[in-house]
Amino acid sequence: MSGSKLPTAGQAAVDAFLAKVRAAPKPVPAGGRGRLVFALDATLSRQPTWDQATKLQADMFRETQALGGLDLQLVYYRGFHDFYASPWLAESGALLRHMTGVDCQGGQTQIERMLAHTVDEAKAKRVAALVFIGDAFEENADAVCRKAGELGLLGVPVFVFHEGGGEQPARVFREIARLSKGAYCPFDAGSAKQLRELLSAVAVYAAGGRAALEHHAKKTGGAALLLTHRLG
Repeated sequence: MSGSKLPTAGQAAVDAFLAKVRAAPKPVPAGGRGRLVFALDATLSRQPTWDQATKLQADMFRETQALGGLDLQLVYYRGFHDFYASPWLAESGALLRHMTGVDCQGGQTQIERMLAHTVDEAKAKRVAALVFIGDAFEENADAVCRKAGELGLLGVPVFVFHEGGGEQPARVFREIARLSKGAYCPFDAGSAKQLRELLSAVAVYAAGGRAALEHHAKKTGGAALLLTHRLG
């Protein structure tokens, strides 16, 4: 993607994604800090994108500082039932330290466990949104969708970034987004700029709500601006 132009299919996907971000409920009480769960599939197939996400995560924090900041929790799964959730982190350096040196390991997905963890966190204290980056699905779809619905009832939209395609995971990922009142967006190895813009947009939404997202889009242009022009 370059400048303000996107391929037609990519533009439509980003358009739909940010439209749903804007339509989500206002996440942060006045004067509060947003809390965002940043969850990644760290199974073996995702090592290249893990490295990419490590480089992009600082942008998520940077765009939210003027809004009062963002508390972010890193969650990932890999290997044989290996599941990790960091403490809540308030600055990008701490998140980078947690992500650097993590090796992706072969194993099955643990998406239900990730969603259940976020339900528990949201019941303990308000969570603005969950970002999930993954490429595969190997679980019971009904059980996973049940947890996504619980997040929807708690007001926690799930923003799913689907790497690499595949119709079976795409169907479930779209349902997770729909049931939680979030959004689904596919991406590939050539979409680094798009992924950066969309991650930053979700972080801005989590920290400051829809009005902050609109201001961010006007300031930065690119994918966010293309979409907000269509939202009236």
